[in-house]
Amino acid sequence: VQLVESGGGLVQAGGSLRLSCAVSGLTFSTYAVGWFRQAPGKEREFVAAITGYADSVKGRFTISTDNAKTTAYLQMNSLKPEDTAVYYCAARWMTTTTYPNQYPYWGQGTQVTVSS
Repeated sequence: VQLVESGGGLVQAGGSLRLSCAVSGLTFSTYAVGWFRQAPGKEREFVAAITGYADSVKGRFTISTDNAKTTAYLQMNSLKPEDTAVYYCAARWMTTTTYPNQYPYWGQGTQVTVSS
């Protein structure tokens, strides 16, 4: 199983980025993908899944999937400096959860830095 994130980078506040999570080695349609992030000195936190969003990103971030490409996306708009973190995608069978320790499969992470 492999999850590979891409699309991170440096952006000014108010800007946008789209993260991708390419998934291989499992049946994509039967697995649920969640997005998490971890800022320096902080614990990993839930960001988004198909079932919902963290309050801090609601209305600004949108998750989507392309089953044909076995890829999940996280569109991030109106970015704020507090969104700066390493972003991870994770997969678990069938259903999403906001608890990172319940996801067995993880990508390597992609850095998102938002300057003020």
